[in-house]
Amino acid sequence: MSKIAMLISGGVDSAVATHQLLQQGHDLHLFYIRIGMNDGRGDCSAEEDIEMCSFIAKKFNLPFDVVSLHQEYWDNVMEYALRTVRAGLTPNPDIMCNKMIKFGFFEQRWGHEFDLTATGHYASTAIIDGEKWLTTAVDPVKDQTDFLAQISREQLAHLIFPLGDIPKSRVREIAIETRMPNAYRKDSQGICFLGKIDYNEFIRNELGEKPGPIIELETGKKLGTHRGFWFHTIGQRKGLGLSGGPWYVVKKNVHDNVIYVSQGFDTAKQYGRILHLAEMHFITRNPWPDTTNPIEITFKNRHAPNFTNATIRHLGDDQYVIHSDEPVQGIAPGQFAVVYDRNSHICYGSGIITGQNPDYE
Repeated sequence: MSKIAMLISGGVDSAVATHQLLQQGHDLHLFYIRIGMNDGRGDCSAEEDIEMCSFIAKKFNLPFDVVSLHQEYWDNVMEYALRTVRAGLTPNPDIMCNKMIKFGFFEQRWGHEFDLTATGHYASTAIIDGEKWLTTAVDPVKDQTDFLAQISREQLAHLIFPLGDIPKSRVREIAIETRMPNAYRKDSQGICFLGKIDYNEFIRNELGEKPGPIIELETGKKLGTHRGFWFHTIGQRKGLGLSGGPWYVVKKNVHDNVIYVSQGFDTAKQYGRILHLAEMHFITRNPWPDTTNPIEITFKNRHAPNFTNATIRHLGDDQYVIHSDEPVQGIAPGQFAVVYDRNSHICYGSGIITGQNPDYE
């Protein structure tokens, strides 16, 4: 039996994760990490979430604490996100939230007092040749290892993911069977910890608007006006407000505040095969420390159920290049490319996409 700090959110996943650990005989202490908006407003869903967490704690007769990491979140995760957006790049606040808040500051202040920290993430771990590795969940649609691909070896050593071997459909069934108060609650959407707030609303509150032209890449024709390049990312189709589509964002000129688009459901302008990576981070260790030869892998450049076959090659220092076996849609600088073994089982780590070679160049 282990003494475990269980991070709960008020959602069904962490509630069922709590149930699973109790079934295994562990001693749990529940924690909810509270974050608010930086303008003094509270988290728009926090009160409802905390109430639900309290119900879960009472149901299982477990200790429950609400802890605040508000300032740490804004000084680190949101500072990173806004800095990245201002540069015209595509951030991933959820990845940095896990690395710096849930498994960073929380671990330093509360989690270290326990044998392990648990969450409702759909992920698994495996001991291979005496080392602990992050591995994918049994449910490929819900797998969340890509959101964990920046954590450290030390952080992984202290983590447990009770839902890794359970399909999402079964999680709902368990919630209903055990009469969880949130059994039918919808999954949360939005930025990590900021509840139901819309991403564009958040960016508008923080950065405002900066109108500029939307230009068709092939013709140079102005098609409309956007409200700021920071609202748009490479590969985006929705939210452009253009008729006669579909239109995809294929390029941005940050200096001149111009968004370039291309038309068509399958325009080659939205695809590329070569991804240049910097700041490559390996979770457990670099599995190929002594070679510059291409290594067969699978990878993701966005949160999706599909893994793409590719090779990766070390260019020196923390620079790598991925050559995809097939065209990849929406390669956006600033995103993380998450690297897995060829069987899409072990999540090795991730690097920041610094550029691409699109098929149309």
